[in-house]
Amino acid sequence: MDVSFVGGPTPQRGVGIVAPFDFALDRELWRWVPDDVSLHVTRTPFVPVEVSLDLARIVSEHETLAEAVRALAAVSPEVVAYACTSGSFVGGGVGERAMTAAMARAGEMPAITTSGALLNALRELDVRRVAVVTPYTKSVTDSLEDYLAEGGMEVCGRSYLGLTREIWRVGYREVVRMAREAVADGPDALFISCTNLPTFDMIPQLEAELRMPVLSANQVTVWDALRMIGKEAVGPYQALLDPAARRGPAAMGGLPGTEQPPGAAAFAGSATSGAAEDGPSVAESGEAPFPSDEPGPTA
Repeated sequence: MDVSFVGGPTPQRGVGIVAPFDFALDRELWRWVPDDVSLHVTRTPFVPVEVSLDLARIVSEHETLAEAVRALAAVSPEVVAYACTSGSFVGGGVGERAMTAAMARAGEMPAITTSGALLNALRELDVRRVAVVTPYTKSVTDSLEDYLAEGGMEVCGRSYLGLTREIWRVGYREVVRMAREAVADGPDALFISCTNLPTFDMIPQLEAELRMPVLSANQVTVWDALRMIGKEAVGPYQALLDPAARRGPAAMGGLPGTEQPPGAAAFAGSATSGAAEDGPSVAESGEAPFPSDEPGPTA
């Protein structure tokens, strides 16, 4: 078979990803990446410590990150991202900036972190009041709030799970429940923290139901890393990625001047298709449909 006419693989731009040892959502990151960009992922060494402020400090030590970045330099990415929320906010704004600088020095390339990307995304959307959803304990969630306050954000609602392990096993429905709880005071946006929490499929539907931008740790990490090399993240209708989704509540949830519960207009046409197998239909419950409780092979 003559394949001489084939021009070879599409030239790729490279993005390096440094993730904690327990990171389980490689495929989710790829879902925001255009076809002409490759992710090169490495992990920090295993540490037998539960998810906590102590673990966040350990996995974000400068030398640990520098070693990971130097390993990635072998394939010459154009930017490197530290994909860990708690590890990049635990030292506050000063700690995040020092971490970014250490990574940039080690790899001689631009560097970002998830928490730095979060502030960039909130500013991009002109957000001042934000609600947060986390799988963390209270102390780790408090640290996130401190970081956001230092960055000029008001945290006006939160919901957290108190987990110390296996965060990647949390299903979509639990995250949606926390999201609805966290936004009771009407924030400008919602942030779902932790790069080990699957979020890709739920973001557009949550934005339509809550009628506000919804950001997640993995989403902002990929968005900011791609932005650094002049590329755009891809994905279904999301305020951070699509300017058309930033035009306020009317664009996200219904028609101007209508008084509707969040999500009622957005999913009127699919009121029965997303019902849970063991629960009432959307028409009966008044809730917008969401994907399966488990992230499955696409998360």
